[in-house]
Amino acid sequence: MTDHIFIGGGGDGYAAPQQLLLEYANRHGLIAGATGTGKTVTLQILAEGFSAAGVPVFLADVKGDLSGLAATGREDFRLHDAFMKRAGTIGLDLTYSAFPVTFWDLFAEQGHPVRATVAEMGPLILSRLLDLSDVQEGVLNVVFKVADDQGLPLLDLEDLQKLLLWCGQNARDLSLEYGNVSAASVGAIQRQLLILDNQGGAGIFGEPALDLADIMRNSEDGRGMINILAADRLMNAPRLYATFLLWLLSELFEELPEVGNPDKPKLVFFFDEAHLLFDDAPKALIDKVEQVARLIRSKGVGVYFITQNPGDVPDTVLGQLGNRFQHALRAFTARDRKDLDKAAQTYRDNPRFDTAEAIRDVGTGEAVTSMLDAKGVPGIVERTLIRPPASQLGPIDIAQRDAIMAASPMGAKYDTRLDRDSAAEMLARRASEAADAAARADAQEAEAEDEAREFARARRYDGGRTSRSRRLNDDKGGTAEALSEALTSAVVKELRGTTGRRIVRGILGGLFKGR
Repeated sequence: MTDHIFIGGGGDGYAAPQQLLLEYANRHGLIAGATGTGKTVTLQILAEGFSAAGVPVFLADVKGDLSGLAATGREDFRLHDAFMKRAGTIGLDLTYSAFPVTFWDLFAEQGHPVRATVAEMGPLILSRLLDLSDVQEGVLNVVFKVADDQGLPLLDLEDLQKLLLWCGQNARDLSLEYGNVSAASVGAIQRQLLILDNQGGAGIFGEPALDLADIMRNSEDGRGMINILAADRLMNAPRLYATFLLWLLSELFEELPEVGNPDKPKLVFFFDEAHLLFDDAPKALIDKVEQVARLIRSKGVGVYFITQNPGDVPDTVLGQLGNRFQHALRAFTARDRKDLDKAAQTYRDNPRFDTAEAIRDVGTGEAVTSMLDAKGVPGIVERTLIRPPASQLGPIDIAQRDAIMAASPMGAKYDTRLDRDSAAEMLARRASEAADAAARADAQEAEAEDEAREFARARRYDGGRTSRSRRLNDDKGGTAEALSEALTSAVVKELRGTTGRRIVRGILGGLFKGR
């Protein structure tokens, strides 16, 4: 089996054959360039190369074009002659073929549904998704802590909404133990959850949650499975898109074991439209991404960011990206020229040409490339003709997609949503039990009132049977009757007051303490 992926090459003025070494493919990478310069094709040929080498791939199909990986390239395709000419120029024996693909979709329309539980998403990433303030994020952390302490599983959006409601109703008691929980912050979080629900985002929360092993599979012939997340509709909710991919990346980081320096990656993760991850991101989130980029390679995972401009990626993250494919950048304004110069400065100079001019001048399907060499050092920048894809360029039709999904074993596992007992149901039961207990307390109070009145009437009746009692009653102006009435009033007052309240308070206290 090969130890590299062939990227391309060229003739006069271009590079010798360019290769991405599999042993350094987990050192991450960058695919950058203006719209229409060939980034999608570069992503496609990298996915093909990793799959052929037995490496599973996860990528987001932002424009709907990458489903063509599941189909064989065609000789009747309008670019076939151009493809064959380029293959001859770079010394490639181009053979068309399809690749093993699994389709996924957060909205369960163009692929198998992808879900995560609210608990797995966690308060930090969820706060980013909901665009919460620091104070609101603090309240959300309290809600998650309450869920842990009370044994309330947070699986779907309803669980979180019901627990937030309960926390708002019990804010006074919670604030004493966990810190301030204001009704205003709870209300603000609820509004953001409502917006997320209206955007269709509620569907990503629930079970069965995605098992990471299912995106790290190989086909029967040993090729790596290419997992394609349909993201054309998802891009209408860019924060949801970026947050979900960040969650998936962090799950890989937290769950996969250390593997050191493998001969090839265990998984390659492509993060398209990477600027969405970093736009207006708080420092804590950028620090987390940097940590993941720095350490996840030891877990055998390579991360490749795709964006229009390298400046979209923070320098602390950009410095971790060893393999680079720079398509053309346009320089129409002073800011464009500044970005172009900055991009050129991140490469090792080639004495044969000016890097900034090369980045500006390369055509569609060409790139300025720099990959880690046999010593793990960034190679000298080269101008490269990118190889044509072996799979179909452009999307497959709906019938082909449906057939692939029907044959996938992932359908039986993920297509049907599970709704097991969780926080929403548990809180509903506790509230019902508390209401029943309160009703029983009210009934006991009413019964005690009746007994007290009956006792008072009996006392009045017995007092009237003796003449002495009658005389005393006449002489003292009804003192005995007044005493009986006072006793009755005292008993009823006690039942209506502290005793009854203690019963109800004890039940509500049990709801809070989970007993």
